[in-house]
Amino acid sequence: IGMTAQSNSAWKLQYYTANTFRGILLLILHSVIKRSPDITKARGTKSEQILRIDDHDFTMRPGFGGPAVPVGVDVQVESLDAISEVDMDFTMTLYLRHYWKDERLSFKSNTNQSMTFDGRLVKKIWVPDMFFVHSKKSFTHDTTTDNVMLRVYPDGKVLYSLRVTVTAMCNMDLSRFPLDTQTCSLEIESYAYTDEDLMLYWKEGNRSLNTDERISLSQFLIQEFHTTTKLAFYSSTGWYNRLYINFTLRRHIFFFLLQTYFPATLMVMLSWVSFWIDRRAVPARVPLGITTVLTMSTIITGVNASMPRVSYIKAVDIYLWASFVFVFLSVIEYAAVNYLSTLQERKERKLREKLACTCGMAYPGMLSASYSEVDANTTGNYGMPEGNGVRRERMLIELAMETDQMTGRVNSTTYSNVWIDTHAIDKYSRVIFPASYILFNIVYWSIYS
Repeated sequence: IGMTAQSNSAWKLQYYTANTFRGILLLILHSVIKRSPDITKARGTKSEQILRIDDHDFTMRPGFGGPAVPVGVDVQVESLDAISEVDMDFTMTLYLRHYWKDERLSFKSNTNQSMTFDGRLVKKIWVPDMFFVHSKKSFTHDTTTDNVMLRVYPDGKVLYSLRVTVTAMCNMDLSRFPLDTQTCSLEIESYAYTDEDLMLYWKEGNRSLNTDERISLSQFLIQEFHTTTKLAFYSSTGWYNRLYINFTLRRHIFFFLLQTYFPATLMVMLSWVSFWIDRRAVPARVPLGITTVLTMSTIITGVNASMPRVSYIKAVDIYLWASFVFVFLSVIEYAAVNYLSTLQERKERKLREKLACTCGMAYPGMLSASYSEVDANTTGNYGMPEGNGVRRERMLIELAMETDQMTGRVNSTTYSNVWIDTHAIDKYSRVIFPASYILFNIVYWSIYS
């Protein structure tokens, strides 16, 4: 019995001891779980330990004090969003990738597989400080997260990629607009590191630049993309490697043919219609000339409103102003015709007065040849006063019905010397104006096309 009681007490002691130990373990486990519930954070810390980020100073470039760090670059152009002649710039969206080696990030791996991270690790290591020269604005896309990727290989090689949209300056020469071809460049350069610390180069030469096949612009045809590399010098800091993305754009002409050239040509042709209208139809010819002039002014104003205020003459300006001159000359042509017609009427009136005063009624047939086709109401007013009940219309009829061959022949010759055929100006204009405009078009399109 004594032995049995002793064994029971020993068993109870072991039972209470086990329960107490179990409770202590539960309390410890509960406290540990309560202190670090973020498992992803623990994994991030583990990755940083693999890369030994805390063991190095990543504010310094790789191999500080040694040769320049070679940084390869390649670009995937996603889109050309806009080309602005007014602002002299373009907008481009691209994938910018950097390649370099940082032995401080090397790690042991049996499978030789790389590790990929997002933008959160980029802030803790060294990356090249690239910027776009002559850029007006740029940003890294952040939807739904920052479009940044970092890939590290076991030997320390690093791939750093980001998606960027940049608006950069493009100096355009519009002297041949809209028959022009423009070449723009996007320039990439390190901001802090000179060529002694960082050497930028295209990773695979011209093949480092790739473009999306779906890239298209409404006004331009993309002819060529190519890369170049140059050195840029700043007097205060030194020499820097600069990478260029060059692309050539040729403007589509069909839009401007429909909106500018065809309307201007039609207005010039419309101004020629006045040459076939009777010179005495003033209400028909004057509004036609004024309408064409005002329409040409509207076309010129509309074209210049969408263009920058450059100090040189553009190709479209030459065409529009030449068309404006042709339209304006058609108005001047009718003014000349009308003025010469007025002079003709004055000379006819003076001649009638002179013949009536010198010849009287002795030679009544002398004006029959000259006035056979003239209206009696207009040609009868040649200054003879009414007297003795004889009207001027009756006198004109008597002059027309009498015949005197010798006198009529002499006086008709005198009258033909002062005759001015104003119809000849319209006849010549019907040929000279179209021929001159066709010649102008041949010269213009042969030079600019």
